[in-house]
Amino acid sequence: MILSQKLEMNKTKVFRKLFFIVLGNLMCAVAFNAFFIPSQLLSGGVGGIALMLRYLLDFPTGVTVFLINVPIFIIGAKMVDREFIVYAFISMMTFSTLLTVTEDIGRYFVIEDIILGAVFGGVLNGVGMGLMFRNRLCQGGLDIIATIIKKKFNLNISTGLMILNTTIVSISSVLFGFSSAMYTIIAMYVGYQVVDKVQMGLNVRKNVFIISDKSEELSSEILTRLHRGVTLLEGTGAYTKQGKKVIYCIVNSNEVVKLKALVDKIDPTAFLTINDVVEVRGSGFVNEGI
Repeated sequence: MILSQKLEMNKTKVFRKLFFIVLGNLMCAVAFNAFFIPSQLLSGGVGGIALMLRYLLDFPTGVTVFLINVPIFIIGAKMVDREFIVYAFISMMTFSTLLTVTEDIGRYFVIEDIILGAVFGGVLNGVGMGLMFRNRLCQGGLDIIATIIKKKFNLNISTGLMILNTTIVSISSVLFGFSSAMYTIIAMYVGYQVVDKVQMGLNVRKNVFIISDKSEELSSEILTRLHRGVTLLEGTGAYTKQGKKVIYCIVNSNEVVKLKALVDKIDPTAFLTINDVVEVRGSGFVNEGI
């Protein structure tokens, strides 16, 4: 019984990953062929290099993406876990195929404004990448390098990609002019902002500090009503020299209204700070993405 449940869960997991591989890469391929290429925009990563070769030599982007990815996968196989690499390889093959299949879509979906091409291409590309990152998937290429950088230096995926891709676009500006490069940077910036939003989800985690004379009562209410863990820190007022308990906890953004209502009800004079949190690991929180 337990074995059959595990097999069923594995099948669901595999199906989910394959679904988002196809959906995410389809969005990225359409972004390239419907927005970037017709507007003569570039891109970062392996896709950006493939676009440069297309503009210079009229070489198929799908084939170029595959050829450049081969040495990157050889390196990544030694530094990233096997499951991630296997799905990345499937994703890369899917992206290369979909780039070829959707190659002529720009003929039927004409965008003449380069700004619209940059913004909407960036959004579509960002949603596609974000869906894959959220499910621990990628397109290969610089995504694998950015994943390695995150593991080594804890640098946000989108930040690592932005740094690597800005370097590529800077080089391409010498070949294709600064205007094209600047429009491309707009598309990239929009794309990576969307990546972060999609990967983290709309329900952003919040870091909460509460300084109150009724910290015991407040912490009890947070535990029972919000079902969130609470840590009481020792604090001392610099002016009064009086010791106080400082409440520290992490909540989801949709729980902030309830939390503030609890504070207003129990101690309206409490000092409260709320900040966005980049990443949370631990009991009660599921870690999303790469």
